[in-house]
Amino acid sequence: MKKIIRSSTIPQSLDSFCAGILNELSQEYEVIAVSSPGEVLDKVGNREGVRTIAVPMERHISLINDLKSLWRMWRVMKSEKPDMVHSMTPKAGLICMMAAWLARVPRRVHTFTGLVWPTTTGIKRRILMATDWLTCACATHIIPEGEGVKNDLLNHHITHKPIKILGYGNVKGIDLEHYNPALYSNEGHHEGFTFVFVGRIVRDKGINELVAAFDRLHKEYNDTRLVLVGKREDNLDPVLPKTLVRISQGDGIVSAGSQKDVRPYYTQADALVFPSYREGFPNVVIEAGAMGLPSIVTDINGSREIILDGKNGVIIPPRSEEALYQAMKRFVEHPDVVAAMSKNTRSLIASRYEQSYVRQCLYDFYHTILN
Repeated sequence: MKKIIRSSTIPQSLDSFCAGILNELSQEYEVIAVSSPGEVLDKVGNREGVRTIAVPMERHISLINDLKSLWRMWRVMKSEKPDMVHSMTPKAGLICMMAAWLARVPRRVHTFTGLVWPTTTGIKRRILMATDWLTCACATHIIPEGEGVKNDLLNHHITHKPIKILGYGNVKGIDLEHYNPALYSNEGHHEGFTFVFVGRIVRDKGINELVAAFDRLHKEYNDTRLVLVGKREDNLDPVLPKTLVRISQGDGIVSAGSQKDVRPYYTQADALVFPSYREGFPNVVIEAGAMGLPSIVTDINGSREIILDGKNGVIIPPRSEEALYQAMKRFVEHPDVVAAMSKNTRSLIASRYEQSYVRQCLYDFYHTILN
């Protein structure tokens, strides 16, 4: 039986992106999940029925700790002698690909779920590009999550190796039985137009522009509502103080905080608004589409691939309060257009991102390179 190591920097990524996948893979391969220690890693192992190994890894640059992680990961590779290592998330990719290369693991696969450096500048940008270059140099197979990520890797000379996108680009897929609007009634739906945002309440998600644009819109249409579903991360990427003040005032804005189940919030909304500055392939937009919501998204990687402009949503420039305001205003003023787009959303998502199809693309890829 061939042995596979699947790895991410923090176990929450394995818990989210690999739920069910590790268990299915274990029917054919010996699977080991490697990530930073914690209860979540134990949970993943128990749920998926696979062995786990804890290797502490820092999410941010920390030279001494990164070298310690590399040493520990190399020892894991030498001890386990896997036939393939497949990493995701930036730091795990760098550590795993280097360790696997040093240990001469024959198949070294990394999935890029998003790139950080396109929205950074200066020395930080150069360091991040260099680490991605090193990850690619040590990998034998590179999987970008979508055409946008692929183009960034090639156009900025991060790698010249062959790059393979699996299916239509998403690495997780969506369970259409779980994300099904038919499971919910329309009771309690707000009388006016409701926009929902799902994601971290941080600057890079476009929260400053979103709140400012909604503030203008709400003054014209006071029955509009904006629901924010997600947690604040003030220590990493804080929004402007005036944005926090406006959110706290609550006039038309509902701050729901972090939620384990976001489906009720999609059900009670008329459209998703997701003005992020950068993404790999945002699952939020796929979830909203499966729940029948058209989306307003920015012209960034992933979002522009999920949304077909005018069919299941609209695409606007990133970082533009004015463009966001105009798009939201059009949605409010033209409910017939929104209704027409709503009819397309679920079928478009089903044709490209249904979970069993996405998983089969991954399994076929594994079978090809391992046999």
